[in-house]
Parts: sequence; structure tokens; C-alpha cells
Amino acid sequence: MPKNGEHNKWIALALCILLGYLGLHRFYEGKIATGILWLCTGGFFGIGIIIDAILIKSTGKFRSFI
Repeated sequence: MPKNGEHNKWIALALCILLGYLGLHRFYEGKIATGILWLCTGGFFGIGIIIDAILIKSTGKFRSFI
């Protein structure tokens, strides 16, 4: 886990693409509640993974849409 809130965009994107259904990219960013939701719903039924990947790629970070 990065120190002082510094998160690498490329690590978050790789986690989202490869293991997004487990919510690991959300846990990496410190979004524990939605990470658990992603874990229980398989990446919010796949739609959340796609949206998160686009947001991470375009802005370098993402906000929860839930």
C-alpha cells in the first residue's frame, strides 16, 4: 500500500483489469466499502469494472458512482 495517499494509476488500472471482479483496485485506493461490494457482486456485475477502468485511465483516479 502506498504511503501518504500516493497511488499509482497504472497499478490501479492493472488491478482493475485483471482482478476487478474481486475489487482489489478499490481496496488499493482505500475504498473499502465499495471494495467489499465489488467482491460480493463480481465487480458490480461487470459493469463497474468497465466504468472504473475507463475512469482510472482517463483521470488517474476515480470516484465511486455508487
